[in-house]
Amino acid sequence: MAEGDGGQGRSAGTQPMVPAGLAVSDRDFQRFQALIHREAGIWLAPVKKALLVGRLARRLRELGLQSYGDYYERVVEDEAERIRMLDAICTNETHFFREPKHFEFLVERVFPAWRAEADAGRRERRVRIWSAACSTGEEPYTLAMVLLHAFPAGWDLEILASDLSTKVLDRAAAGLWPLEKSKEIPDLFLKAFMLRGYGAQEGLMKAGPEIRALVKFTRVNLVGETWPGGPPFDLIFCRNVLIYFERQAKITVVERLLDRLDPRGYLFLGHAESLGGFTVNARPALPTVYQRIPQSPKA
Repeated sequence: MAEGDGGQGRSAGTQPMVPAGLAVSDRDFQRFQALIHREAGIWLAPVKKALLVGRLARRLRELGLQSYGDYYERVVEDEAERIRMLDAICTNETHFFREPKHFEFLVERVFPAWRAEADAGRRERRVRIWSAACSTGEEPYTLAMVLLHAFPAGWDLEILASDLSTKVLDRAAAGLWPLEKSKEIPDLFLKAFMLRGYGAQEGLMKAGPEIRALVKFTRVNLVGETWPGGPPFDLIFCRNVLIYFERQAKITVVERLLDRLDPRGYLFLGHAESLGGFTVNARPALPTVYQRIPQSPKA
């Protein structure tokens, strides 16, 4: 978030220059506003008109189109172009070990409890995680590192990483970052799980084979109909995504996330996000971390 000043991604970046004289009319902005909201749950306030122009101007030049109205018609008729438009609107800023208290909570409280429950026969030796707005992969690969460090051989470990943007998913699957990103990773994990590039990959860092084997990438639109299937997830990370949705989309997405969460699992949100006022079906385990409230059996 896998998956508008945020999309199912995160922050504004450098915008391309807008061709002289090419502006978006109020009518065309409103049409894009409605389309983006319908397709991705992202609400672009009127003050975001300049952002829309900046993000789409380059594509108009590439296609030789003379107006945003022409591009809107192209997007409506062409699904591939519609996905490309959403890629341009979504922005993606993330880091390894972002919001460290989340990972401290896992390493110090959650994982030891799960290991003890498995040793006592009260839990399967399995951990299934969904990184629901994975951006360029830092979050799921961080999760892979802490999982492999915390659980011995014999555990079934799985991470599903998704985003709305196909562009960032391609980068995430490649598992390559500038070497300066290594400063975000503690030495213990850096030495165990990351590779330093040489030759043609000089100045780059690559995810090692152990963590790459744990992570599967796929496109998921959180306001779309198709969501991941399979067993419930033990952990769901959906951080810095809900802040870009309008209220009803937040409520719908939150309830669906809780429905995909194991009753003993945890849902992680971003530091500026809360479930307060959006659901009565979750309780905080600590700020920005939630568990499902068990439902009473129906009479």
